[in-house]
Parts: sequence; structure tokens; C-alpha cells
Amino acid sequence: MYQLTEILIILAVVFVGYVIWKYWTLTIGAGYDPTPQKMVDKMLDLAEVGEGDVLYDLGSGDGRILIAAAKRYNAQAVGIEVDPFRYVFSWCAVRLASCGDRVKLRFGNFFAKDIRDATVVTLFLFGPTNKRLRKKFEEELKSGTRVVSYMWPIEDWECEDALPDEQIYLYRIT
Repeated sequence: MYQLTEILIILAVVFVGYVIWKYWTLTIGAGYDPTPQKMVDKMLDLAEVGEGDVLYDLGSGDGRILIAAAKRYNAQAVGIEVDPFRYVFSWCAVRLASCGDRVKLRFGNFFAKDIRDATVVTLFLFGPTNKRLRKKFEEELKSGTRVVSYMWPIEDWECEDALPDEQIYLYRIT
């Protein structure tokens, strides 16, 4: 039978492991916090995602934005995820949702990935990360590309449209 000290040590290790798993990606700009499905739909509606779009989700997590873009809006979707566990999880989720023909997953840091073919980019990152992404967006995205951010606006960019109560912000590359 376990003694109280052993149980406390096990609980501490589990807790620390969970915190590391959930938040280690903060080191590159975003912790893991899934976007609620209701907000996913509002983001994609605000960006007017459609059949001709190529949507990139930066920090694609569990793949829910990719799956919604492919299944509901018939768009092509590309997710970029640096966390190997979330990458594998989202790969499985995409396959189970039967939309693998319209969804691609790329493993790695989105700062190092080419996103030039995007017509829509979705973000649920942190303000400082969004600010760092501005230069990448300005260099790589073509005019007319929509960028929709949940929770964090892009500092010093003019918002084209927003759902302020939901903290969803839409920008267009000019």
C-alpha cells in the first residue's frame, strides 16, 4: 500500500507533467488552449471562408479549425503545429473526421514555414506572438489575404471587422 508521501510525490509528478505538456509551447509563442467550437465557427464565418480558400491555422493544436474549414466550408486547410503530441492527435482527428483529402498537417515552428499560398490565416496565440508575426505576414501573404485572430488583436494593425464581445478580430492584407 502506498504511503501518503508516495501518493503526494506521484500527484506532484503528474501535475508537473501536465503543466509542462500544456504550456511548454509558450516558449515559442502560445500555450495550448483549444478554441471553443462556437468561436471556431464565428472566426470562419467572419473571415467568410469558402470553397476556394486555403486556410492556414498557425499552432493548429487538436485540428478543430482545420476540420471545420474542410467539412463545413469545403476549404483546403493547412495546420502547422510544433508540439509532437498535438500533431499526432490532430493527424488522428483529421483522419477520423474523413477530411484528410482537404487537410494537410505540417510539423514544426510556424515562423519557419512558408505560408505564401494562404488566403485565410487563423490565430489563437498571444499578443506578443501576433506582433512578431506581422513582419512574416507582410512579407509572405498576398494582398487580400484575411487574418482572423481569436482573443488577441494584432497590435498597430487596422481591424477590418470584429466581434468585440467574442474577441475575434479580422484583418486584410493590403
